[in-house]
Amino acid sequence: MFRAGGADIDFSIPVRYMKGDYRIFAMESAVNKHERPPTSPLWKGQTFTIAHADDGKFEGEGLRAFFEYRKLGIDVATSGKFGAHVIRAVPGRHSEGAWHTHDLDFQMVYVTKGWVVFEYETHGEHMLRAGSCVLQPAGIRHREVRHSDDMELIEIISPAVFETHPADEPAT
Repeated sequence: MFRAGGADIDFSIPVRYMKGDYRIFAMESAVNKHERPPTSPLWKGQTFTIAHADDGKFEGEGLRAFFEYRKLGIDVATSGKFGAHVIRAVPGRHSEGAWHTHDLDFQMVYVTKGWVVFEYETHGEHMLRAGSCVLQPAGIRHREVRHSDDMELIEIISPAVFETHPADEPAT
């Protein structure tokens, strides 16, 4: 059982997939509403998946109340090894600017619309605009300082479920 964004996630539910004489067991995320068809073949532990914008639904259930999240199905397709979602600002809601860290192996953010200001330990504040990309190294202390009401970004993470921890403000 893992805890992410206030929700308990159970990755212990095995889902069986058959390919030839091999039985492949994958873990299915209880967080993601996407379900992998039982006949989907696996390639190196991954299934083929497509997420179309017109099929997607933004939900307020996520790490931050001032953002909405649209899952892209990558967590299910990779058995929780990776996650990807579109994050957009909730107009009129703003960040508390709390310093924190994530227990992640990989976190990349690509801004598709608007702008967002992040502050990073030893790197200061950076404004990311549409087309900006940042790799946030594992464990780096950071915070979201402010964002435009029309901000939208894509975040790719590994693993899909992770812990977030409050952190002290770095010494200057």
